[in-house]
Amino acid sequence: MTSGKRVYRSDLRAEQARGTRRQIVAAAGELFTERGYAATTIDAIAERAGVSRKTVFTAVGGKPVLIKLAYDWAVVGDDEEIPLVERERIQRMRAQTDPLKVIEAYSRHYAEVVVRVAPLYLALRNAADADDEARELFAEVQAERMRGMGMFAEQLGRIGGLRAGLSVRRATDLLFFHIDPAHYELLVLTRGWSIGAFREWFLTSVKLHLLGVADTR
Repeated sequence: MTSGKRVYRSDLRAEQARGTRRQIVAAAGELFTERGYAATTIDAIAERAGVSRKTVFTAVGGKPVLIKLAYDWAVVGDDEEIPLVERERIQRMRAQTDPLKVIEAYSRHYAEVVVRVAPLYLALRNAADADDEARELFAEVQAERMRGMGMFAEQLGRIGGLRAGLSVRRATDLLFFHIDPAHYELLVLTRGWSIGAFREWFLTSVKLHLLGVADTR
């Protein structure tokens, strides 16, 4: 029989370990964004997180694991082991049958996510040019993004939301293009657009290219 005290101690240790993991991944994400992937060392991550080098490896892993976790957590907004597609917000979007409302809901969602994701995405993209592990990870991230946009395009096609002549395959490509954080980098980080203006551009452009609607207001 397991005592209540033993269960409590086990839960406490698990929560402490999770907290350490969060701390390390957060530190790694900050450094990858500030310094780039190649220039960020495990020692620097350990120092920023306030742990030992050994703890970084035992609690999380090496740099490829760290940047992928930081990226994945940025996408969903937390470290819960719930796939994005199973999240309540995404489920509500997938249950929607009005194409315009689907795209409006997604534009709000994307405008929130890209702020968190773009710095890590750009760090990984830049590292992919010179680092084999980063290149493999970037390819994995791109494949995940493409699959997600494929599901989005299929939903729009199923509910009659694609303009005449636009295939699901081509809609997938257009969505994949629009969610590239490079647009956020150029318009918000470089040109100084507000996130509201960026979201409006995203919404208007996706409505035009997928629904064939320039503006419904």
